[in-house]
Amino acid sequence: MVYFRAAVCAALLLFATSQVAPAQDVSLSSPDGAVEITGNLLGFDGEFYRVETKFGELTVDGSGVSCEGPGCPSLSDFVAEITLSGSSSMAEVLLPALIEGFALRNGYKTRRDSLGNGHFEYVLLRDQNRPAARFSFFVNNTDQGFADLLAQEADMVMALREIRPAEKKLAREAGMGDMTRSSRSRIVALDALVPVVAQDNPVQRISLPQLAAIFSGGIQNWQSLGGPDAPISLHVPVPGSGLTQAFEDRLLLPAGVSFSSNLRHYDRGSALVRRVATDPFAIGITSFAEVGTARMLTLTGSCGFSLRANRRSIKTEDYPLTSPMFLYLPERRQAKVARDFLAYIRGPGAQIVIRRAGFVDQAPERISLNRQGDRLSNAIQAAGPEVELGELQRLVTGLSGLRRLTTSFRFETGSARPDAQSRSNIEQLARALEAGVYDGRALTFVGFSDGEGAASGNRQIALKRAKSVRDAVQKMAETTGDDRVELRVEAFGEALPMACDDSAWGRKVNRRVEVWVQ
Repeated sequence: MVYFRAAVCAALLLFATSQVAPAQDVSLSSPDGAVEITGNLLGFDGEFYRVETKFGELTVDGSGVSCEGPGCPSLSDFVAEITLSGSSSMAEVLLPALIEGFALRNGYKTRRDSLGNGHFEYVLLRDQNRPAARFSFFVNNTDQGFADLLAQEADMVMALREIRPAEKKLAREAGMGDMTRSSRSRIVALDALVPVVAQDNPVQRISLPQLAAIFSGGIQNWQSLGGPDAPISLHVPVPGSGLTQAFEDRLLLPAGVSFSSNLRHYDRGSALVRRVATDPFAIGITSFAEVGTARMLTLTGSCGFSLRANRRSIKTEDYPLTSPMFLYLPERRQAKVARDFLAYIRGPGAQIVIRRAGFVDQAPERISLNRQGDRLSNAIQAAGPEVELGELQRLVTGLSGLRRLTTSFRFETGSARPDAQSRSNIEQLARALEAGVYDGRALTFVGFSDGEGAASGNRQIALKRAKSVRDAVQKMAETTGDDRVELRVEAFGEALPMACDDSAWGRKVNRRVEVWVQ
């Protein structure tokens, strides 16, 4: 397996190719002979040649030249090689389902072949079963995926977390540029970290501080949570998993604690869930898409608000432990079939595939005001001297007749920069505006805040955030004019809380910009 993988990766220094050996002599000539480029062929992606010449490295459109020499590939039999490495959660179901959908849409047949040790490949077949592309999956974890990317041994990294600062630094030092640019990553689907227990476990709710205390060893008996007098058995994915790292980054580190040494680790989420579902004294952290026969616990706060993971709460990031599923890309031109696949996963057809595969898609949904019962109840419960009845009436009057999009915007901790899911939402909303989805309508960007500080000041901060998101969408949707769609802003500050303000995660959930459609 090691030798096979090394052979595959050696061919992927810049372009994905199965037929071009490095540094072979070629001569590229225009039809009239006026232009001739001679040098060593470094790569071919099915469309473009990359040649090392005496003038430096050149990229040449293959449609405008003919190729002569021992390094010339066969244009008719070219097979693109795309290597994916990283998260097993994405490799087991999500990406294969998307490849099947992409193949069906583009007239390919598919064949799945085992590569041993849990690795596999999908072969896309043309007419007469001739291979057109191979998607090779090296199934491990997010850490290994980024390591393969930095070693230039992967064309796509399957990741359940954002790239970390140390990894970004290594990428820059390796000449790979800025990995945070939108061209270097895609959010494929949405997911969430969820605590799960067996169906017959009597505990129904848990707070995030309690969750951190359990997995750090501070709480060791179910009796402390209103359950039976029994020790708590802890189950998490392997340490290199994006889910485990995201849980550590978002819950344990802010609380100043670390994982307990008394953990059981799993390299497959499905195995973790099966174990937890059969043990009434177990608790595990898994993906929303892999809950299976286990039962999710509802997250609750000391003020009585509760949040449960479901498709809409994950899309809106109202659920605090959302976890987007990323594809990270190296700074090199992908083969055409890979570029077509990346374009496909952003489209409406792919969103249907994602949802049918059990994951949360990114297609916007509209939620009417009369379906905001829990939120309005929370608002009334939280109302006080600073948020008076008149402000709640203004909110209800202002949003009546409008429908909330699940496309929401939240911000990185301690920053005005939108988080990863929100940056993706900005791009998606801009594309929808350019496509005319909201022509003839009005979109209102509505800002909300946490409850710290004076209500009047919070309302101004929320309005500023709403304007910044509106402006970012407007800037990206370059072809959309005011005559096609009206973009408004409004703010209600702390008047509609989603979670308790007594924790950092609760305040982060409350600081948001929503989009309402008229």
